[in-house]
Amino acid sequence: MSSADEVHSATPERPRRGITIFRELEAPRVHETGAMVHHGSPKGQDGIQRMRVAGLDDGNVLKCLYRSTDPNGFTLVYVWFKGNFALPVHTHNTDCLYYIISGEIHMGKNVLTAGDGFFLPAETPYSYHAGPQGVELLEFRAATEFDIVIRDGTERGWEHLVSVCAANRELWKTQRPPTREPKV
Repeated sequence: MSSADEVHSATPERPRRGITIFRELEAPRVHETGAMVHHGSPKGQDGIQRMRVAGLDDGNVLKCLYRSTDPNGFTLVYVWFKGNFALPVHTHNTDCLYYIISGEIHMGKNVLTAGDGFFLPAETPYSYHAGPQGVELLEFRAATEFDIVIRDGTERGWEHLVSVCAANRELWKTQRPPTREPKV
């Protein structure tokens, strides 16, 4: 094997040239990496806390598949939002490219399914909800740290998001990811 063919694991101490292998089963949760920093007004933070009490944390899995040791490098996040999961309106401080692996996203009048995706420029407010089977997607960012800023929203909007969590909590505890069916 030549030195160009060697496989290296990423190490925080010394970045290496070459291939870095990452595995979904070994990937840490995003909150364990410090890659995503939460910001928001007290109203937004209160809304998220109310959603947590109603079951928010049972409805999603976010794993950091890859995070470069170079601060100007890339991050790849795996996301599984379970059936009917709804995101509050929020922004990120970095551009992001999203690719749907399985399931579906409802974004306004658009329904995106496996093989679809969208590009979101930094600071663009957005929201969507997963279809009844949920959605698996990949988030590609040219940054190793990014934020999430939860918008204030309305009381009616927060009540809706809390009710979605409460109505789906038991489903989320046992639900499996949607089937990955390739499009040809």
